[in-house]
Amino acid sequence: MNRLAGVTSPYLLQHADNPVDWWPWQPEAFEEARRRGVPVLLSVGYSACHWCHVMAHESFEDEVTAAFLNEHFVSVKVDREERPDVDAVYMEAVQAATGQGGWPMTVFLTPDAEPFYFGTYFPPEARPGVPSFRQVLEGVRAAWSDRRDEVAEVAGKIVRDLSEREIAFGAGVAPGDQETAQALLGLTREYDPQRGGFGGAPKFPPSMVLEFLLRHHARTGAEGALQMARDTCERMARGGIYDQLGGGFARYSVDRDWVVPHFEKMLYDNALLCRVYAHLWRATGSEQARRVALETADFMVRELRTAEGGFASALDADSDDGTGRHVEGAYYAWTPAQLAEVLGEDDARIAAHYFGVTDEGTFEHGSSVLQLPQQDSVFDAERIASIRRRLLAARDTRPAPGRDDKVVAAWNGLAIAALAETGAYFDRPDLVEAAVGAADLLVRLHLDEQARLARTSKDGRTGANAGVLEDYADVSEGFLALASVTGEGVWLEFAGFLLDHVLARFTDPESGALYDTATDAEQLIRRPQDPTDNATPSGWSAAAGALLGYAAQTGSTPHRAAAERALGVVRTLGPRVPRFVGWGLAVAEALLDGPREIAVVASAADDTASKSLHRTALLGLAPGAVVAYGTAGSDEFPLLADRPLVDGGPAAYVCRHFTCEAPTTDPAELRAALDG
Repeated sequence: MNRLAGVTSPYLLQHADNPVDWWPWQPEAFEEARRRGVPVLLSVGYSACHWCHVMAHESFEDEVTAAFLNEHFVSVKVDREERPDVDAVYMEAVQAATGQGGWPMTVFLTPDAEPFYFGTYFPPEARPGVPSFRQVLEGVRAAWSDRRDEVAEVAGKIVRDLSEREIAFGAGVAPGDQETAQALLGLTREYDPQRGGFGGAPKFPPSMVLEFLLRHHARTGAEGALQMARDTCERMARGGIYDQLGGGFARYSVDRDWVVPHFEKMLYDNALLCRVYAHLWRATGSEQARRVALETADFMVRELRTAEGGFASALDADSDDGTGRHVEGAYYAWTPAQLAEVLGEDDARIAAHYFGVTDEGTFEHGSSVLQLPQQDSVFDAERIASIRRRLLAARDTRPAPGRDDKVVAAWNGLAIAALAETGAYFDRPDLVEAAVGAADLLVRLHLDEQARLARTSKDGRTGANAGVLEDYADVSEGFLALASVTGEGVWLEFAGFLLDHVLARFTDPESGALYDTATDAEQLIRRPQDPTDNATPSGWSAAAGALLGYAAQTGSTPHRAAAERALGVVRTLGPRVPRFVGWGLAVAEALLDGPREIAVVASAADDTASKSLHRTALLGLAPGAVVAYGTAGSDEFPLLADRPLVDGGPAAYVCRHFTCEAPTTDPAELRAALDG
C-alpha cells in the first residue's frame, strides 16, 4: 500500500500513484522493516529535481521494479525540503563514502536507520562504471540475506565515524580584519576574471559571497571586492541563467559562461539574488542592477506567490514540449523559426541578434537560451521592449513548468527580507505589502502559541515537520528587515521570540556552537550541524546574523554574545574556504563595523522630511546597519527611547560601538555618516 496520499509535500504527492509501497519518514516504517526483517530503501529528492523525475519514471513507475522493492524492502520517500535534517545526516554519509552527493539520493538502511550502502541516481540499464538500479537492489538484497552480520558491522562503523566527526569551531572568537582580508585573498585566487563567478562548471550564483564582497568594500574601500561583485552580477544578468523575458534566475549554469542553465527556479536563489542586486544598486547606482532586482522581485510575486500570501518553493526544470513529452528547458528555449513565427522576419532577425539566438543553437536540438551577449550594435529601446512583450506573451501560451506550492518558512524569510528592502529602495509599496503578506502567513499558520515554527505549509495547511535552525534564523532575518522598512515594532518582537528559541534549543550552552535541529527534535543517527553556506545561508551563519541584528536593535548583551561566539567557526573557515562561508563572512563584516544603530525620530509618520531621513538610513552602505523608525516618544523600538526631535523636526541618531554621533536633520549628513 502506497501511503503518500494526503501528505503536504508536492514532491511526495508526485509519488502517491507509484506501484511502490512508499512510506513517508516515520517510526512506523522502521517498525515494519524490523517486523519483516528487511532493509529500508531511503529515497530523497525534491519537486524541481530533474533527475528525481527521471528515476521516478524509469524505476519507481515500473511495475516489475516496484514488485521487487515491495517484496524485499520497506521503501521510504523523503522531500529534502521538508526534512532537511534527514537529508543532511544521510548526505553526509553519502559524501563521506563516495566523495560526492546529489539528488535523488539513494541510501539503504538497517531497520535501526543505520546506513550501509549509498548512491544517487541509478539508471534502469547498467552503464560504464554505474550499475543499474535493479543490479543494486539485487546486490543489497543478497548482502542482507547472506551477510547480515557484515552489513551490520559496516553500518555500525559508518555511524561511529559520523558521530566522531567534529567541527573545527575554534575558540568562539569572531573574525577580525586579518581573517576577512585572508578570505578576500582566497576569493581573488578562485575568481574567474573572464566570466565572473568562482570555479568552473557547473557554476552557481555566489549570492552570499557577493554580499560579503559588497560589505567588505563598504567597510574597507577595497576596490577589488566591489569589482568582483559588480562584474559577476553583470555576467549573470547577461547570461542564460537569468530569464531575459520574465525575470528571475535559474538554479545554476551547466557551463562556465552562464549560458545554459539547469532550468529549475528556486525561491531561495531568487530571494537572495534580488537582495544582492538591490544592494549592488545601493552601492553603485547601476541601472542594470536596479532592473534585475525589480524584475526578480516581480517574478517572485507574479509566479511564486500562493493564494494564502506566502511564496511557493520552486518551478520545475521540465515542462511539456508540446508533444506530451516533459523536456528540460522546453518552456524557455527558442529557435530562429519560433522567433519568426511570433515576431515576423524583420523583428525575428533583431531578436536573434539581441538575444544570441543562433541557427546552430546554444542549447539542445538547435534551440537557444536567451541571453544578452556583449556587442557593439545599437538597438532601438522601444522596439526591443515590444519584442520582449510579444515573446513573453507567446511563451505564456506554452505549457508552464510545474510549481511546488509548498511554503518553506526559511525561504519565505529570505523573500520577506528581499522584497521589503527592494520595495523600500525603489518606492514600490506593493513589494513591501507582499513581504508583509508572507510574514502575516508565517505568524498565522507556522507559529504556535509558544512561537515554535512549523517548517512548511501547503494550501493553508500546516505541515507536520518542525522548523530547523535555518527556519528560525531566516524568518528572524526577514522580520528584522521588515521592522526596519515599515517602522512596525511588532516584527522586531516576533524576531525576538524566534531568537529566544535559537538560544534555548539550538545552541550549545558551553561552546556556543549551533545545531541544525532543536534539543527536543526527533533523534536521528547524528544531530546535524553544518556551518557552511551552500545553496542558502547555513542555519548557523543566518542565526549569527539575526542575533547580531536583534542585539543592535535592542541592546541585548546575550544575543550579541551568542552571535560573536557563533562567528568563531567563520574565523576558522573563512580564510580556508571563503566560498562556503559567504554569509558568515558578511555577518563578520557587520560585526566589525558595529553594526551601526540608526534611530530616525519622525515628527509625523508620513511627513516628507521624516520619510527622507528614513529612506536615507535604509540606503546607507554601513554593513548590517539596523534602522528604527517612529515618532518621538514611540515605544515601538528600544533605539527610539530618549531620542527627541531637533528644533521640532525629525532627526537621525547614529550610534556605533557604544558611541553616538550628534543627531542630524540633514539627509546628506546622514548619508555621509553611514557611507564613510
